Amino acid sequence: MKKITPNPPNPPNPPETPAVSDSADPTTHLFTIAPNVDTETLLIHASETLASLNAMTTDLAFELEGSQRHVALAMQQLVVLGELLVNRALEHLDTPASASATRH
Repeated sequence: MKKITPNPPNPPNPPETPAVSDSADPTTHLFTIAPNVDTETLLIHASETLASLNAMTTDLAFELEGSQRHVALAMQQLVVLGELLVNRALEHLDTPASASATRH
């Protein structure tokens, strides 16, 4: 039997690309933190992020009822605990002498 349709054209060869390491691959690392950011700045941003999450989970909890509300309030409580830990770490950065005196 004869073939009536022609063969499709061959696709052009893709240009050679250099090997990409995992650290530069955008599919594996969507967000990065600049390596030269100091600890205090990182903790401040973490504190602000947790404060935002606290507000969102509190708002969500009041929209829910029953066991779903309990879960949202438990999540909110964990966020508050995280905030307390980050804020304490910030305090220790401000007063390094007190940080060594209160270690457990």
